[in-house]
Amino acid sequence: MMAKKKKSWRDLSTKQKAMMMAGNAVNLTLLIAAQRSLAKTPDAQIRGKKALWRAASFINFFGPVSYFVFGRRRDAGAA
Repeated sequence: MMAKKKKSWRDLSTKQKAMMMAGNAVNLTLLIAAQRSLAKTPDAQIRGKKALWRAASFINFFGPVSYFVFGRRRDAGAA
């Protein structure tokens, strides 16, 4: 059985390149949003340590989403 050759950027179709660029744009947007939120949010409104959430937010897609879902405390009066 032959090993599969990794595709290079040139081997991708235009649609595949566009999807990859869109995914990267979403990931970068989430990263920037999480970093800005961490910078502006007081420590008391974050579950855990800011430094850990800041580091975790660099994990592609799942880090920033985890921060927004689990890392921020919700205000009881906002609901």
